[in-house]
Amino acid sequence: MNKTMINTKKIAILSFFFLLFTSNSIAQDKKAKALLDEVTSKIKSYTNIVIDFKYSLNNAKENINQDSKGNVLLQGNKYVLNFMGVIKIFDGKKTYTIVPEDEEVTISSINDNDEKAITPSKMLTFFNSGYKYTWDILQNVKGRKIQYIKLTPTSNKDQRKEILVGVDIQTKIIYNLIEMGKNGTKTTLIVNSFKTNQPLSKNQFTFVANKYPGYYINKLD
Repeated sequence: MNKTMINTKKIAILSFFFLLFTSNSIAQDKKAKALLDEVTSKIKSYTNIVIDFKYSLNNAKENINQDSKGNVLLQGNKYVLNFMGVIKIFDGKKTYTIVPEDEEVTISSINDNDEKAITPSKMLTFFNSGYKYTWDILQNVKGRKIQYIKLTPTSNKDQRKEILVGVDIQTKIIYNLIEMGKNGTKTTLIVNSFKTNQPLSKNQFTFVANKYPGYYINKLD
């Protein structure tokens, strides 16, 4: 057998394995996207959602370790967020940031330009655009099977290296989010409780100024 035939066979074998690997990667990516689509569909099926969560921020290089707890009420794009001593209400048009410690309320309009920010209203569906999807590891967490999907931002300007979305296989609900920054910062959000279709008052997402007498009202626009 001459060298030409040997080289041809080598190229054919390498091409076969390359195609096999590529096909498997595409299948895995479609599988990852399909699972996230199931999550989105499940989230949209609820009238409202109430979440208690734990949030951690770590950066070994900067010696930063912060842990906080919070809760958020979601209904469509409206929300009420209680986190780190601050209350944020979004009524669909304006955001009201209430800081009891400073007795101050800041009122601002929605920022449509900040598409990359994972705001409370997008925290469970932010992954629907701007990312590449990869099927990652499966973990057993206290008897729950959590399947991870790795998200890689498609924009080089994005300061996040990757995001891991942990999905409860049985409920199709997000269990946690792990975000890795290019600067080494790691943020983790774990869902401690997840309630749906709760009875709400008509003024649940309405800012009532007389509840905060003496507060300084700072209108940004």
